[in-house]
Amino acid sequence: MSEDCLFCKIISGDIPSNKVYSDEHVYAFHDINPAAPTHILVIPRKHLHNVAASEGEDEALLGKLLLAANKIATQEGLEEDGFRYVINTNDNGGQTVYHLHLHILGGRQMTWPPG
Repeated sequence: MSEDCLFCKIISGDIPSNKVYSDEHVYAFHDINPAAPTHILVIPRKHLHNVAASEGEDEALLGKLLLAANKIATQEGLEEDGFRYVINTNDNGGQTVYHLHLHILGGRQMTWPPG
C-alpha cells in the first residue's frame, strides 16, 4: 500500500467509494466521473504503479483482476449487449491515478478509435 495513493486510501476505507465488488485480491467501485452509463474501476489491493510495472510474481494477480472484471460485467448485466475494458498506462496512455486499474465501460455503444 502506498500512503499517498488515492486508490490505496479507497481500499483502506479512508476515502469512501460506491463498492461493487471486493475479495482478498481485488476491489471494485463506481467511477465518480463516469464515461458511460456503467463505469466501474477494478483495482488490485496490492499497489502497482500501472500494468507495465507488473512482474512475473504478479501473473496470478493480473488474472484475478480480469476474472473479477468478468464477474462484475456479468453482475451488472453488460454481458449480452457488450462492454469494454480499458487499462491506461502512463501520461500518454491517459493514466491519471498511478495505481493499476481496469475500467469496465458499458451501457452504450462504444466507438472506435476510442480516444
